Amino acid sequence: MRRKRPRQLSLDLQTLPAVGREDFYVSSANATAVALIDGWQDWPARKLVLNGPAGAGKTHLAHVWSDLSGGAIVQAGDLAQADIPALASGHIAIEAADTIAGDPDAEEALFHLHNLALAEGHSLLITARAAPNHWPLVLPDLASRMQATPTCTLKEPDDELLAAVLMKQMGDRQILPTPGTIPYLVRRMPRAFGDAGRVVAALDKLALERRRPVTRALAAEVLDKMGL
Repeated sequence: MRRKRPRQLSLDLQTLPAVGREDFYVSSANATAVALIDGWQDWPARKLVLNGPAGAGKTHLAHVWSDLSGGAIVQAGDLAQADIPALASGHIAIEAADTIAGDPDAEEALFHLHNLALAEGHSLLITARAAPNHWPLVLPDLASRMQATPTCTLKEPDDELLAAVLMKQMGDRQILPTPGTIPYLVRRMPRAFGDAGRVVAALDKLALERRRPVTRALAAEVLDKMGL
């Protein structure tokens, strides 16, 4: 049966809890990553590092992969206290793996989880902000295994994706912008998911304070105040 392609975006933000496929918008900035997640059973090394900036959709795609594979999701920072053999008994997604660099216990735990899970025929999805060659790992064996892992980078949003992000975030806050507001924001804003979240939050706050709709003029005022 042919799989449905995801269509809307949800980011790694508390205001956007949805993590289903139907909430993920695909554009040129993330299409390769989505295709790899969709075809996870064909990963030649049975593992993948998915890296990209905060809010780019790494956590969302980890949940999509978890739904597809039945795999568990664990934060890398929790590995030192985790039951590694139990985690290695199935497919596993390890979130924020780069954050444990320099923590010997956590690095050792990830090293053993990597080896044991693959030895038992399971797959690993690893998320991080940076590619593995930029992680300051102190365990040489872990560094070599991470650097040998196929990597896919989620890019900063293009115009289409940034507009979708803004519309989704405004919709989740029940904001109905006036025509032209989102195109104006897309033309003027930096291409950064984090900035999109901050701008929408600031627009929502100011509109509520003034009891005004979210207009292009209000957007211009917010961007000026934020220095964007």
